[in-house]
Amino acid sequence: MTSKPWSGRFNKGTDKLVEEFNSSISFDKRLFRHDIMGSIAHARMLARVKIITKREAERIVGGLKSIEREIASNRFTLTPDMEDIHMAIERRLIEKLGALGGKLHTGRSRNDQVALDVRLYLRDEIHEIQLLINRLKGTLVDVAKENLDVIMPGYTHLQRAQPILLSHHLLAYYEMLGRDHERLEECLKRINIMPLGAGALAGTPYPLDRDFVAKELSFSKVTDNSLDSVSDRDFCIELLGIASILMMHLSRLCEELILWSSQEFGFIELSDAFSTGSSIMPQKKNPDVAELGRGKTGRVYGNLMAILTTMKALPLAYNKDMQEDKEPLFDTIDTVKGCLKVFAPMLKTLKIDKDRMLKATGGGFLVATDVADYLAMKGLPFRDAHHIVGMVVAYCIKRGRGLGGLTLNEWRGFSSAFNKDIVDVVSVKASVDARDIKGGTALKRVKRRIREIERDEEN
Repeated sequence: MTSKPWSGRFNKGTDKLVEEFNSSISFDKRLFRHDIMGSIAHARMLARVKIITKREAERIVGGLKSIEREIASNRFTLTPDMEDIHMAIERRLIEKLGALGGKLHTGRSRNDQVALDVRLYLRDEIHEIQLLINRLKGTLVDVAKENLDVIMPGYTHLQRAQPILLSHHLLAYYEMLGRDHERLEECLKRINIMPLGAGALAGTPYPLDRDFVAKELSFSKVTDNSLDSVSDRDFCIELLGIASILMMHLSRLCEELILWSSQEFGFIELSDAFSTGSSIMPQKKNPDVAELGRGKTGRVYGNLMAILTTMKALPLAYNKDMQEDKEPLFDTIDTVKGCLKVFAPMLKTLKIDKDRMLKATGGGFLVATDVADYLAMKGLPFRDAHHIVGMVVAYCIKRGRGLGGLTLNEWRGFSSAFNKDIVDVVSVKASVDARDIKGGTALKRVKRRIREIERDEEN
């Protein structure tokens, strides 16, 4: 029978099928650095409270560091019978140090050990995701600065609505990503709490110094309830929720890139380096990177639902079901990072057809609201002004004309409030410039917002 740390109570060895079914080492091996980091802090604490000697702790720490080097260089083979990365490292430590290696697990359970490792891992991954978000935010600002005065149609219901600046449109995604970054920062506060010392579920009879371990591992505080410490996966669910919102933001950008790069829009052209071709149609240039980003959003949503469903109705405290938290968690982190890494260079290299964007503002009566505002500023109730402009639009549609082509007499046929200055109102540039309000699309406001962003980044 293969010796397991828990095999004393058992008379038969584990069936090979069960070993494979039960094992998580194929995916939780990525936690090896964090497991060793936590174990080193635990060993030093055991020496501090005199459960082991200082010399023993030094030998354990040295053994753990050598195991870390072995795993990093693929000199330590991980197999399913080891169950998980935590037991694999413990087994290797005992092989190196003999009985002394077995002392490391004093005062700790795999339950609180796993909870610690995942928190350590997520702490590092969140920082990396935040850096990637900042990189993408910076790219959005750069592209906005390069295209400050490019005018395009703004849309509601995917219908041309009002003229806006492309730079203003891009900065909308900057704001979304900023909120994603903030949510991750908030999530970190709940992740950065140290669970080690909870034991299997009830705490431990040993005089552990939990605050020392927390300080060693840069945690802000320790958990307050041992049952919750080992059974809590709220922080994983919260992170997956944040990742889902982030991916939703990216998918919206993907959709616009896909639409804008189509011949029907023709607003942009994606770089060949971020496009693919067709296996049968030689003329095709497909926005596959954006389409994959859009598609991977559903994958991240599914991971969130998977963990929520796994945790649904689980009684306290730890249950083996909770091993199922890691694959969707790891997959989400990999997916989010992969998308963020490719989006920045894809945006940086796209070509923008400024003339095509501006031309698109010529149809659809995009300045109709400006005309209604013009009448409202002349004293008409806005609802009356709205009705009058609606009749003007109908008049133009019937005759195949635009608002800019109407004579003053035609304008005054709808309302005596129209004067010759209406000519200045019905240009898309005037419409954009008129939105000179904080958060508006006027060029001076967009420039000011970019200056604010750059000033904030410097600080």
